[in-house]
Amino acid sequence: MKKLPPGQFETDKWPILHVGDVYEFNEDTWDFTLFGEVKEEVTLSFQEFMKLPKTVSTVDMHCVTTWSKFGTTFEGITFRELLKLIELNEGVNYVQIFGYYDGDRMGYCANLPLEKLLGDDSLFVFRWKDEHHDWEELDPKHGYPLRFIPPDSFYLWKGTKWVSGIRFLKEDEAGFWEEMGYSMTANPFKEERYR
Repeated sequence: MKKLPPGQFETDKWPILHVGDVYEFNEDTWDFTLFGEVKEEVTLSFQEFMKLPKTVSTVDMHCVTTWSKFGTTFEGITFRELLKLIELNEGVNYVQIFGYYDGDRMGYCANLPLEKLLGDDSLFVFRWKDEHHDWEELDPKHGYPLRFIPPDSFYLWKGTKWVSGIRFLKEDEAGFWEEMGYSMTANPFKEERYR
């Protein structure tokens, strides 16, 4: 049963909000790196990433700008699938998920607790559908070719567009919006918008 967080309104649309330029995908130069507190870094090409097992999951999205969209179905690669490719150092509890920002492949990131990202609702997505749309690829403004969609226990700014990597951390570190005063934990049901 859907639950509207406090201070939110429901919409059927998927509004587009982002900072910086829209990334122009180039398969020849795109890659995705798993790094930080790992035994050995792993870098995937786009083809290698897209060969990973896929999951379909329906996720509710809650934006800090007060809209909520229920029941969007995504296809993508789960966060936990990527964990199988690396061996973490002891004591890893947090991640930063990176994405392109104004030409810098690591210019944007959002911090998240590792333990909350192990379900089907934590996906690197490439296509979506809802009750008004059949399956379609993400468009560039929504994060094509791959975007991270977080569980609905986080505001959507934690859903990095144009993803480029995951940094594994022992201690929590602020991401792009968190450094500007947004909440580190970003739970919409607790209205954790700002610090």
